[in-house]
Amino acid sequence: MKIRVLIADDHAVIREGLRALLTAQADVSVVGEASDGREALREIERLRPDVAVLDVTMPELGGIEAAELARERCPGMKIVMLSAVSDAESVHRALRAGAAGYLTKFSAVSEIADAIRRVVAGKRYLSRSIAEDMIDSYARDVETKSPLETLSARERQVLQLLAEGRAVTEIGTRLSVSPRTVETYRARLMEKLKVKDFRELVLLAVRNGIIPPG
Repeated sequence: MKIRVLIADDHAVIREGLRALLTAQADVSVVGEASDGREALREIERLRPDVAVLDVTMPELGGIEAAELARERCPGMKIVMLSAVSDAESVHRALRAGAAGYLTKFSAVSEIADAIRRVVAGKRYLSRSIAEDMIDSYARDVETKSPLETLSARERQVLQLLAEGRAVTEIGTRLSVSPRTVETYRARLMEKLKVKDFRELVLLAVRNGIIPPG
């Protein structure tokens, strides 16, 4: 049977390119697409693919946050992250969120297809360049931890929505909580991430791939 794959990326050209390249593989079938993290979650629940290929930086909900939530909703599915962001911290966060593979968008289609096959077989896959960066990072400082590691999935959701410029009332409606609860989350984020104002919060979110730059 073919491996059923869902592709999530906010750039239509990349989705179309991946679909064409993966469809050309005899053992792979692209069963769905999504343009943001929230749509990806809906399609994952609806289609139950074998593998979801998620971009790290997407609007509405980042790929790493979507991966963490997808694991809860579809535990048997494998996740491969595909992104231009390949720093060690992003890779660490993706793996902790449940991703079994992480590749750069510059990877050859043969590598992407191979990664899909390997994660379906129960193995992990990192692009060669990423694996080297991970080793270097580990060698430099195995004890260093980012404040982002202390955030819960809900705190990262609130952080993304705040950084996207969403109003407190809108965030409350989206997350089904009161505006006061959102304000509590905001204060907690400022304290945990040690930022003094909203601008620093946005910059931190962009630097760490929680929202796309620009």
